[in-house]
Amino acid sequence: MNKATSALAIGLLTLLLSSVQSQAATHSFSLNAVSISGISGEVLLTGGGAYDPSGFVQSGGHFQCIRDINVGPLAGCKSGEGIRWDAEEILTSVPFKCLGPETPTPVFTSETTLVIEADFYRQGDGVNESFKAPMIVSSVDLDPGQPGIQNVWIQGVGCAEAAVNFR
Repeated sequence: MNKATSALAIGLLTLLLSSVQSQAATHSFSLNAVSISGISGEVLLTGGGAYDPSGFVQSGGHFQCIRDINVGPLAGCKSGEGIRWDAEEILTSVPFKCLGPETPTPVFTSETTLVIEADFYRQGDGVNESFKAPMIVSSVDLDPGQPGIQNVWIQGVGCAEAAVNFR
């Protein structure tokens, strides 16, 4: 890499970092879901982060497939695989359904609900995500028509009750 290319790369990186730092995170959250299921397989998910409903998100945590996932964006994740997840981008909304046969309803990012496109990583894949899927974390029940509370969801896997905190 020559000096001009290096200087350009450093300049672009500095501009990108200053842009990220200028974003004000107005909300933070944490979650602990020991068993997300209902459509295919089962996932453990923990983590947290900060976000602003207008578009800024920085979050991540641990994930592991507990039972093989055979359909949807995480298809191919085998029991015992998975090490981490992170948010790729905040989404305005996503069609949501806990179980396979129900009609999807839209869920929107708000002060109490975060809708993101998440990257999921398996050990051995390095910095390259193994899977991408929409994910929802909420302090309110996403599907009051179902028994219990469903406040975390991964597309193609299902939903669950999780210990969730929003600030």
